[in-house]
Amino acid sequence: MRTICLLFCAALAAFTGEAQASETRARQILDRFEHANQWRDHVMVAAHRAGSMQAGKTLYAENSLAAVEGAIAIGAEIVEVDIRRSKDGEFVVMHDSWLDRTTTCKGEVINYTLAELRHCRLVVEGTGAVTGESVSTLREMLLATRDRILINLDNKLDVQALPGMIAIARDLGMAEQVIVKENLWNQQRIDTVKAELDAAGGGFQFMPIIADDAVHNATFAETVGKAFAPGAIELINWRAGAQTLTQTGGPLFSTRMRAVSVRGGWHIWADTYAIVNKPGGFLSGGRGDELAVAASLPAETYGFWADRGATIIQTDEPKAAIAWLAANGFRVPYADEARPAEPANTASIN
Repeated sequence: MRTICLLFCAALAAFTGEAQASETRARQILDRFEHANQWRDHVMVAAHRAGSMQAGKTLYAENSLAAVEGAIAIGAEIVEVDIRRSKDGEFVVMHDSWLDRTTTCKGEVINYTLAELRHCRLVVEGTGAVTGESVSTLREMLLATRDRILINLDNKLDVQALPGMIAIARDLGMAEQVIVKENLWNQQRIDTVKAELDAAGGGFQFMPIIADDAVHNATFAETVGKAFAPGAIELINWRAGAQTLTQTGGPLFSTRMRAVSVRGGWHIWADTYAIVNKPGGFLSGGRGDELAVAASLPAETYGFWADRGATIIQTDEPKAAIAWLAANGFRVPYADEARPAEPANTASIN
């Protein structure tokens, strides 16, 4: 009987391993996103504006298909992109309301038809290099990510635009791989957003955003969690001016918040990316990518937020974040990734 059991267990383990390996990468990531409490020992990484930077240098045009490919190649779990609308009503991928900073065109996105936007070439910020890539539609961006990585849509329009975005994802059979998000600060806002999400139907991921300029404790997050049952809540610790580095993470990154997140079964999402013309670490109490990369103190950035319960970090430096997190025991390999080597020798206890 013991021999039969051993053979059966070995076969079952092999089958399970093969099943996991055969799952799409997005499905494996989605499992970790949807089951936060089973993956508290793993910190996921979201590439801000699709992940255009490495080591302080911009390698790709932001919100570009090339940046998405780069983020996938280094093992990021989520790409964040920004959504606006063209003159003729198409959802397009663009952060600014104006085209001047990131493309070869001038003027507002809303004044261009999609056909006209096709002539706008994306530009690598900093170098000014003109790429061969034009402004993408939401549909094109979704197709590039399907079954490979989760995609977080930062809605630069009003909340009423969300059902239309989700409808496109649903048409492509990938609604569950899409994370949409909105800022929440009071009950009225909760009700407004919930009405739009209910109109959109189910089958997608919604992530609330809560910032400590309006919310000062975990009670509101608990209310939000009950209203939406999210996979994650994005928490923001604003940094004002020359304020020193936060020592606690601010009022939202508290022991109570961590307890609330566990009870609610959702991830704490922290942001370390930079904002132009704002103090370093503007969204993270000073502990942002500048501290990690320019100052060579990743433990004071990625380690700090992981120690305060963050299991998703959105960053401009996904390669640096993944490398440090993996080297310091904050990453659990996926089925298609190499496992860390076991020590050659172990201590003997007699």
